[in-house]
Amino acid sequence: MEYELVHEIKNLCRNNQMRDIFFEEVECDDPVEYLRGKLKGKEVELSVEEGANGALTVHAVVDGLMQKFVFTPI
Repeated sequence: MEYELVHEIKNLCRNNQMRDIFFEEVECDDPVEYLRGKLKGKEVELSVEEGANGALTVHAVVDGLMQKFVFTPI
């Protein structure tokens, strides 16, 4: 299945509320397994939320850094 992936990295600097946001198209059968492969070798904690229209939001703490991945079917 093909997804639009929005990857958001929260900025940990005090008084800076900007976030790094990246967009890409990915093709995979299982978004969570795709992320596990992409983040392999790092300390990762994942929580998953299913949204409307097949969208999947994965909240991740990667080596202590909060990140959000939103997979939307194309």
